[in-house]
Amino acid sequence: MIQFDQVSYYYQKNTPILQELQFTIQKGEYVSIVGLNGSGKSTMAKLMNGLCLPKKGKVICYGQATSNMENIHTIRQHIGYIFQNPEDQFITTSVFDEIIFGLENISLPRELMEDRVHKALKAIGMTAFQSVAPHQLSGGQKQKVAIAAVLAMQPDFIIFDEATSMLDPKGREDILQIMKQMHQSGIAVIHITHHMEEVLDASRVLFLNKGRLQFDGTPHQFFTSVDVQHYGMELPFVFRLANTLQVKDVPHSDWRKLVDTACTLN
Repeated sequence: MIQFDQVSYYYQKNTPILQELQFTIQKGEYVSIVGLNGSGKSTMAKLMNGLCLPKKGKVICYGQATSNMENIHTIRQHIGYIFQNPEDQFITTSVFDEIIFGLENISLPRELMEDRVHKALKAIGMTAFQSVAPHQLSGGQKQKVAIAAVLAMQPDFIIFDEATSMLDPKGREDILQIMKQMHQSGIAVIHITHHMEEVLDASRVLFLNKGRLQFDGTPHQFFTSVDVQHYGMELPFVFRLANTLQVKDVPHSDWRKLVDTACTLN
């Protein structure tokens, strides 16, 4: 599990980015992290696997504190990180080499590497592209390769730091489907996003406002108890629809039913 124990962080003293964060993310969860630009979402994600270290408090992964540099190598094997721009992660000249690079860094036996690469490529539907140079791929394909490189490491958690924000609608849908599949396979998904529609796939929402954790609960609780428009965020279509139809409560199991009903009315 990932545990934040009264964590605060700043880049410059007296200018806090995150303040006194206290929460735990368990293995197998699907968590969306939301908030306006500058609220500290990406910084919080980087604290999870030791890319940033807390100024106060502790970040603990499987009982190991990220502040102890001896633990970082092990922690990063448990927690994968997908950046907004996949090109930030590419360092080799072929898709195959890109995925195998991380396996070499953890000293995986050579006889196991190719099997992991092929399984990771198959999982994201990119088997036919293993000899292609990453820069020749589309934006969505590049993001899939970045995911495959992390997936091959067999982490327990994968952080998606606005990984869909630079993609077209088809690319976004493909990545979201991969997230769902990974979650169904037992991997914990931590998804930072500005797209409120994407939050509906999660089982839990963490809402950051000015560096503080202002909400921790289900998407349904979030969109019915927090005035998201007040904070500059847009209600998902299903909740805007419920307001238009004057439906006062929309149970999670009925979201799709409500949308289908509206379509028949048109």
